[in-house]
Amino acid sequence: MHRWAQQERWSTFGPWRPPFGPFGPGHGHRRGRGRAGRRGNVRAAVLALLNERPMHGYEMIQELDQRTGGIWRPSPGSIYPTLQLLEDEGLIVSETSEGRKRFTLTDAGRTEATQAAENAPWREFEDDTVSEAQEFKDAAFGIMHALRQVGFAGTDEQRSRALEVLVETKRKLYAILADSE
Repeated sequence: MHRWAQQERWSTFGPWRPPFGPFGPGHGHRRGRGRAGRRGNVRAAVLALLNERPMHGYEMIQELDQRTGGIWRPSPGSIYPTLQLLEDEGLIVSETSEGRKRFTLTDAGRTEATQAAENAPWREFEDDTVSEAQEFKDAAFGIMHALRQVGFAGTDEQRSRALEVLVETKRKLYAILADSE
């Protein structure tokens, strides 16, 4: 057994734990602010979603993630303050049930929500963009699965070769960006 296999806690990726998700810094669980200008307007998204039906905050996060194919998943740190602001402005009200807050539009909020729904922020993500993002995600998870297998079952030499492949791949990916600029 390898020395790192004796650790009490295993990373999802074997002995290695990347400091970020599969798409680089700022992506992963939060999916960061990589293209903040294109990430959509959280306020408009919340109002547009509530125009459809009352929802919990986490449900809104899941809906936006689903509607954009995983490209835009606002963090709780952007959704919940927006909900609080909209409530303070009298555009929505909350009702606590079973320990969760469910948000509903007020009459005053319905007008702004109708306008937000006409230009819902998730519509900026075209089908081909969502499809490409899914292909990237599938490829990244496939690579991470293979890396995990090398980490669990590979010899020292195989892990060393895998590291060389990763370093070379990173170099080539940055070279692609450099070519486009």
